[in-house]
Amino acid sequence: MRAALSIEPGPADSLEIRDIEAPTPAPDEVVVEISAAALNFSDTLMIRDRYQVKPPRPFSPAGECAGRVVEVGSEVADFEVGDLVCGYVGYGAARERLAVRASTLVKVPDGVSPEQAAVLIVTYGTVLYALRDRANIREGETLVLTGLSGGVGSAAVELAPLLGARIIACTATDTSALRGQGIELFVDPAAPDVKLAVRDLTGGNGADVVLDVTGGPLTEQLVRGTAWGGRYLVVGFAAGEIPRLPLNLVMLKSIDVMGIHWSAWAQRDLAAHRRNTEWLLRQVVEGNLSPKIDTRLPLARIAEGLTMITERKVRGKIVITM
Repeated sequence: MRAALSIEPGPADSLEIRDIEAPTPAPDEVVVEISAAALNFSDTLMIRDRYQVKPPRPFSPAGECAGRVVEVGSEVADFEVGDLVCGYVGYGAARERLAVRASTLVKVPDGVSPEQAAVLIVTYGTVLYALRDRANIREGETLVLTGLSGGVGSAAVELAPLLGARIIACTATDTSALRGQGIELFVDPAAPDVKLAVRDLTGGNGADVVLDVTGGPLTEQLVRGTAWGGRYLVVGFAAGEIPRLPLNLVMLKSIDVMGIHWSAWAQRDLAAHRRNTEWLLRQVVEGNLSPKIDTRLPLARIAEGLTMITERKVRGKIVITM
């Protein structure tokens, strides 16, 4: 079978497509014939050894996938050959077949394609965990979003209204497209005083929740624009700079600063992660979510997809189809 492999640390074009031996399942595993694998920004870091997780080489990128079960381990009772499943595997899905612990998988219901299921898990799962499980966002609260062109930001634009939140988009680009998705409030991140802009849009109160995937110099301004008792969610540092935050700002307004390490949580609490994934899949079936796929590529062109992510040329997800 074919696999995209990282042999040595390097950029996307360092990946090699090779034929490798097909897997067999351990007693608690199933073998999935991959139909679709989704790429994320973390994959671009992992192949360069710049991510907190450093898999032993050679390894395949792509941490979320969907496909059909083709073999079942002796201890597995929940899945049968032919089941369409999806799951978060951390890395390794950019190959034609993968042996996966059955406990990490979820059955994909009728009405959801393998591609939709594959792109749903990481970004939408991160947003759901951040807003509902960590921030306990409530109906009518105001949410400031950064990084709206990325996967998490795009997912939040769809998911936040389902949780009752009113969105303020912190962006100066693609405002017409975002207006078409129902967003009416915008803050220019280059404005002279971002905190005042946020307060002006919230009647002087500030944002109830901030979902920040960029970090950098904007962080302190957005913390200053957070309401009394607000929640500031730290998701990532796409701006390339980890900010230093004056903790007196947190104290003076009783702000909760929450770290969102979704992948670690998903592996630590498999039951809760499965419930969230099943909830997201139901939203697709019911027509409430429509995961955005930017580009579909065959396995042989995976380097193109990773390069697009690195160069910020993606709106939505890149899907590798087998």
